[in-house]
Amino acid sequence: MTAIPATTVANLRDLGGTPLTGGRAVRPGLLFRSGQLDRLDPAADPAVAALGIRTVVDFRTGAERHARPDRVPAGGRLLLADVLADQVASGRMPAAAQLRSVLADPVATERELGGGRARKLFADTYRAFVTTESARNAYRAFLDELAGPEALPLLCHCTAGKDRTGWAVTLVLTLLGATPQAVEAEYLSVNPAVRLAFAPLVEGFITQGGDPETALAVIGVLPEYLAAALDEVDARFGTMEAYVRDGLGVPAASIEAIRTRLSAAA
Repeated sequence: MTAIPATTVANLRDLGGTPLTGGRAVRPGLLFRSGQLDRLDPAADPAVAALGIRTVVDFRTGAERHARPDRVPAGGRLLLADVLADQVASGRMPAAAQLRSVLADPVATERELGGGRARKLFADTYRAFVTTESARNAYRAFLDELAGPEALPLLCHCTAGKDRTGWAVTLVLTLLGATPQAVEAEYLSVNPAVRLAFAPLVEGFITQGGDPETALAVIGVLPEYLAAALDEVDARFGTMEAYVRDGLGVPAASIEAIRTRLSAAA
């Protein structure tokens, strides 16, 4: 769990070193997470160039990709895996996919998301990570890619790198044998970087009368968000492995390949 001091990519982290049960840990230099890559510039950013990224998995919606297209490292492969497509198609654009516009209009945001409603909205979005077909397709594609022989090093991301990406990382770490405490610690660890990246927008939101608690509920991640998705997994499948195998349709051989490639003795 190492933050990488990139200058052109926000919230860039190496999952390597995350402790696993049985005296093992995630191998460093193979799985990364971040925010959007529209400013990525390996030529000007040695920290990014050194990673040797082969695969980028983009969890964003079509609108997000159109507004801020990824810049993929030379020779890298881009996989589109739109987690929220079903919600967008139903006419509901989740706040997770429009953070900037949510913070740009404090009056409308407080009307729709104030008084704790932002927390409920995000918890519902996390449950949809488990239940909607587009989310299942996206996370299956991500895990299938991760199991492939030529995929690593792989970077997965969304816009802020906190919600859709946070759930993707939770899947992997749980499959690898991380404890619930280690999974939650990694999930929450992105808060400082995300808040820094969105600090000007948050400041403007508050200056124009927005509630700081609403802003933090939108920009940050909270244990209750992750708990909502985990509770949905428990209720529907019983275990994370059953969810990945039966809910996502990831073969047992792929799960074993992920475990073999991404974990090692600490």
